[in-house]
Amino acid sequence: MEFTTQHLLALLPLLVVCATIVVVMLAIAWRRNHSQTFVLSGLGLNLALLSLIPAVKATPLAVTSLLLVDNFANFYIGLILVATLACVTLVHAYMGDDKVGFPGNRDELYLLILLAAAGGIVLVCAQHLAGLFIGLELLSVPVYGMVAYAFFNKRSLEAGIKYMVLSAAGSAFLLFGMALLYADAGTLSFAGIGAKLAATGAQSAMAQLGLGMMLVGLAFKLSLVPFHLWTPDVYEGAPAPVAAFLATASKVAVFVVMVRLFLLSPAANEGLLTTVLSVIAVASILVGNLLALLQNNLKRLLGYSSIAHFGYLLIAVIAGHGLAVEAVGVYLATYVLTSLGAFGVITLMSTPYSGRDADALYEYRGLFWRRPYLTAVLTVMMLSLAGIPLTSGFIGKFYVIMVGVQSHQWWLLAAMVLGSAIGVFYYLRVMVTLFLVEPNLHRHDAPFNWGQRTGGLMLVAVALLAFFLGVYPQPLLELVQHSTMALIH
Repeated sequence: MEFTTQHLLALLPLLVVCATIVVVMLAIAWRRNHSQTFVLSGLGLNLALLSLIPAVKATPLAVTSLLLVDNFANFYIGLILVATLACVTLVHAYMGDDKVGFPGNRDELYLLILLAAAGGIVLVCAQHLAGLFIGLELLSVPVYGMVAYAFFNKRSLEAGIKYMVLSAAGSAFLLFGMALLYADAGTLSFAGIGAKLAATGAQSAMAQLGLGMMLVGLAFKLSLVPFHLWTPDVYEGAPAPVAAFLATASKVAVFVVMVRLFLLSPAANEGLLTTVLSVIAVASILVGNLLALLQNNLKRLLGYSSIAHFGYLLIAVIAGHGLAVEAVGVYLATYVLTSLGAFGVITLMSTPYSGRDADALYEYRGLFWRRPYLTAVLTVMMLSLAGIPLTSGFIGKFYVIMVGVQSHQWWLLAAMVLGSAIGVFYYLRVMVTLFLVEPNLHRHDAPFNWGQRTGGLMLVAVALLAFFLGVYPQPLLELVQHSTMALIH
């Protein structure tokens, strides 16, 4: 195909991120300077966000047969870039300076995050199984290194190895499923597969098996039950800003490509596959919430909580019509915001790096008496994750329930209500801990001037936004309503 200016404009966010990777790499080769690397990374991501404005005007547009840039993709590119920018800001605080902080090389972590963000952008634009696989691997491979980045800590190394082995197993399932789908449909494009499944009524055993194996591969990456066993260990072992990236940008990209794949082929949303998705959704909601009840480690608790949240999101995918795409957009945006805030507090509590993150629940006991504003941020995040009114999390859950009611998914909604009730208990437990009498056990604390630093300012902005969107969600709803999915054959 012939490349035009429109194609380049449509791909501008991806091109800017790739250019930033090259610039950061050359800057590191020229002179190692932590602040310089941070500034270049932040500048590149901000430029990528600004480049979405001309990109939106040039879309929807198919850029080769692999990528389709439409409003749907642009919305999630923006979400991934915002999450990556927040994580880069947290990394800068977490790593510390030359006198105190991370004892190894700091700069490569920024490179890995930028590479993973580029993979996420490719993934949300994918309209072809080859594009999906390239994006997924470009996203996953840097994350292996990011999870094991604190290699002085054996938990971090263990988490990196676990994530790598299980992620590779997920990729193998995904590839086998793609091969079976291709053998049956004779095409690798999502639209072609959708048309073929619609023509045959998705009755082909090979197509069902192929979609099932692809679902297993994507469920591994999204840590849905029963493919969730890596999640708490990886969240606990990974450095706090990396866990934030894994919980937000990484999972958003994988979930979005799954939505595109399943909603472009409605026949894939019928029969056996819907039953399997429903079972996975109910299991994820109940298992995620019940196991989170038992945790005394905040990162593990958030890991199990994320399993439950993606279980809730599956309800919208299973519904598959009406406001389903809108509900996914609202829920993912509010979930990303809240997770960034929760992991941001853990990051600032662990700042600068000193061998182990401050993630044990007892280290947060009496935090209100030491860092009242930081406590307010974490309280808002816990209320939002629980879906309490006047927080952004409530709007997300409201939309998913509305879609479930529209499509009469009563059993799934019952599981969601039960899971949310269990969730309120352990989120409240974290909040109560913050206000208890201080035990004088804490290892180290967030810096006194945390609110005047970049990471602290970002965290306060996230908390205010989570509250603002809970009270006045209209700006987010309008953005999501414009993120319609294009279908270009």
